[in-house]
Amino acid sequence: MTENLSSDPSALWQATLRDLSSQVSRANYDTWLDGTEGLRFEGGSLVVGTRSEFVTEWLQQRLKPSILRSLSEISGQSFDVLFQPLQPLQSSAQKLDFTSSTSVNTPRPRLRERYSFDRFIVGKGNELAAAAAKGTVDSPGNRYNPLFLYGAAGLGKTHLLQAVGHEFVNANLHVLYVSAEAFTNQLISAIQNRKMEEFRQQYRQPDALLIDDIQFIAGKEQTQEEFFHTFNELYEAGNQIIITSDKSPSLIPHLEERLRTRFEWGLIADLQAPDVETRVAILRAKALEQGLSVPNDVLHLIAARYKKNIRELEGSLTRVLAYSRLTREPLNASLIQAALSSLETNEPKLPPSPALIIDTICTYFDISREALLSKSREKRVAYPRQLAMYLMREVAHRSLIEIGDELGGRDHSTVHHGWQKMDRSLSIDPETKTDVGNLREMIDQARSVA
Repeated sequence: MTENLSSDPSALWQATLRDLSSQVSRANYDTWLDGTEGLRFEGGSLVVGTRSEFVTEWLQQRLKPSILRSLSEISGQSFDVLFQPLQPLQSSAQKLDFTSSTSVNTPRPRLRERYSFDRFIVGKGNELAAAAAKGTVDSPGNRYNPLFLYGAAGLGKTHLLQAVGHEFVNANLHVLYVSAEAFTNQLISAIQNRKMEEFRQQYRQPDALLIDDIQFIAGKEQTQEEFFHTFNELYEAGNQIIITSDKSPSLIPHLEERLRTRFEWGLIADLQAPDVETRVAILRAKALEQGLSVPNDVLHLIAARYKKNIRELEGSLTRVLAYSRLTREPLNASLIQAALSSLETNEPKLPPSPALIIDTICTYFDISREALLSKSREKRVAYPRQLAMYLMREVAHRSLIEIGDELGGRDHSTVHHGWQKMDRSLSIDPETKTDVGNLREMIDQARSVA
């Protein structure tokens, strides 16, 4: 029997696999050993075919000692083992030509229209990250995979991530964009409802997985385990993975080493705080989006106050412009001082009126009051309308019926649905958090000058 195995590479490897299956976990076997083949003998070595370069390297580094022991015990001989991929990864050209029904019929991911490459201001602090993100578009799953973007909050990680998502969607790729928190919550739900197979189908089939704030899974053992296998499945298939975090992989506490090494497999690019020139350029672009020409000295004054966070920088401009509209005062240094310094006051105030909330939301999203109160269900007005419902409930403390009356005579059940939707979104969507925070500050600002 041993002699037969020693002359048949396929049979020898199958016997070795059976032995290994009792030594390693089922997850490890399915991830690394399943699908491997004994190809041939080469000198004193058994050549084993693997599913990818990634699997080849992992087996060489992690499982080779166990494999050699099993080979020796089964064959009664001393064998070395060599690993090589059975097939090259799918080329980027093939991936860009992806037109299967799964891609066509997949719901479009939730991506904000304003988060495009055209609207991303490139400066010294983010040029590598921007170039890398564009590089994945040119060669998805090939050039930079995975791509790991990190930096402090408000520096543009989500913007770049979603900009790539837009390009992939336009190329007919199946894209899944999700926050790490949402991934965790969906995993918990899948476990509770015994729908793990559906969960895995959802996450292991897209051509591109874009996941925001990966640091959220640190310390969550089961979530890390599931994401590890999701990562491996996508990587082995040659699908693009892009990850964002507030820290580099090596500095994320309680992150499993096996995930850390995977994240470091591709390209790591950081986003740093913008210099003054970049901050002014960001402000100018923000003003132009609203059809406004703001004097350079005004832009420089704002840029000098906010140096580390682009969201705060843009939010400050929004507040200054809103202050100018509400007070009908010109944009100058004294107005900026009044608008921004008053944000630091902590005086208790009466709840804002629904009318003020509506006016603030219309200014923030650049839509008319008539559009907000209309029956339109377009996203550009539906989302601001639901934010109005939420703020009237949480900030103005109005009843559902009162809110419905203020918003064009809507039924209280519609208001309740909109309020609940925004409440849920706040727990999983950082952009909703940002919008609510900016709107609260603008409302407070308007009340201070009323």
